Amino acid sequence: MRFLPTIRVIAETDYQRIHDASLKILKETGVRFDSLDALEIFKQCGAKVDNKTVFISKQLVEEALEKAPATFKWAARNDQQSVVLGEGYVVEPNVGCVFAHSIDHGRWPGTREDYANIQKLHQSSTLPTVVGATPIQISDADVNEKHLFMLYETIKHTDKPVIGICESKAHVLENLKMMELAIGEKRFSENVCLAVSVNPLSPLAYGTETSDSMIQYAQKGQAVMGLPCIMAGVTGPISIFGTIVLQNTEMLAALVLTQLVNPGNPFVMCPCSSTAYMKRGNYVSGAPEMMLIDIAGLQMAHHFYNLPSRLMTGMTDSKEVDVQAGYETMQNLVLGILARPNILHECHGVLESIMAFSYEKFIIDEELISRVLRFAEGVDTSDEAMSLDLIIEIGHSGSYFTHDQTFRRYKELWEPSVSDWHPYSEWRERNEDILIRANKMWKKRLTDAPEMLIDLELNKLLIDYIKSIRP
Repeated sequence: MRFLPTIRVIAETDYQRIHDASLKILKETGVRFDSLDALEIFKQCGAKVDNKTVFISKQLVEEALEKAPATFKWAARNDQQSVVLGEGYVVEPNVGCVFAHSIDHGRWPGTREDYANIQKLHQSSTLPTVVGATPIQISDADVNEKHLFMLYETIKHTDKPVIGICESKAHVLENLKMMELAIGEKRFSENVCLAVSVNPLSPLAYGTETSDSMIQYAQKGQAVMGLPCIMAGVTGPISIFGTIVLQNTEMLAALVLTQLVNPGNPFVMCPCSSTAYMKRGNYVSGAPEMMLIDIAGLQMAHHFYNLPSRLMTGMTDSKEVDVQAGYETMQNLVLGILARPNILHECHGVLESIMAFSYEKFIIDEELISRVLRFAEGVDTSDEAMSLDLIIEIGHSGSYFTHDQTFRRYKELWEPSVSDWHPYSEWRERNEDILIRANKMWKKRLTDAPEMLIDLELNKLLIDYIKSIRP
């Protein structure tokens, strides 16, 4: 028996209020969809469409909520790495970083090598992770080819569940075909093997690429993740509760489109909004209000809609791995993980308001995540764990240190992977900063990583496919 600590920021009585407000906005104000394909789908399903604005009825929302699953299997190339989303935690690569950062070279535009390195690090992680996505943009590849290189590097170096890339319709279809080649046509058609994150153009709009990505993924039965990134005070109301309502509305709009395309298609609610730094109007990720907005969205997903969820949990606005990076990251991790999302997002090496990926912070963040995951496990309150007989046996003057129970169970205690717990004398003798230790650790993991995790036949098949469409 365990008591599992959790965090909630809004009352259950607020759920219906948020839902009703969202329905009112969807019906009376509507949502703009720039995709002609999306507009046609809504028209065919009886929705009112005026130019590019779609007015979504309560009935369409309720039907979508009834059809979307609460859990789904996310299949990996190696089925032992597959996960059931909606049960437990999964750590996802970051999305959106432009620069890479290390203590050796400072800050530089991300490259294809960096992208491959990040996939290798996620593959070697002891945390329950998925792979892929866009943890860093590739600056040394053509804009019409980088989506192919990203997925190729992911397949080549990993065997875990994969997150795809939101792109143009043509590029999405190319990525879906690549994944089908990698995992097998039959298995791909019968399983969720890819998921895609889709961002609205807040307020209340979805661009062409975003809508087309949703449609193509849903047509193939692959998961869609609705990901509003509203900035309260800029692209959403300055009031926290108002932004909570707007975010919920935008996620419901994406859910409805996904279910109209493929009833029962997996959909993940991903509240990812924050506030703006009003002195500059820029996005910030270290504000406590961010977690208030997004934990409320998480509560709606779990307790009102019964849908799986994702939450940003490890960001910082710091420009380097310093004290600010530590306390902002830990703030977001503690609050985020204790809200119990199914996917932990933007928590693996993020710096600079999701603009930069730090190799050293990746290693440090793994420890921070494992710390909070341990806390989230709660306390074993069983009779055996109470140890009443042992306490009576040891009495006033005995020692627990050499008792059989201690030897049996001491490995259950959490231990750090990069922090230093040694006495001062040993620490001083080594005189090694945590960033130096983290630097050595990520380099060793890359050195130890296999050249590739696919056979030569599949490697050639993927390369030939890329060459056939990008000669």
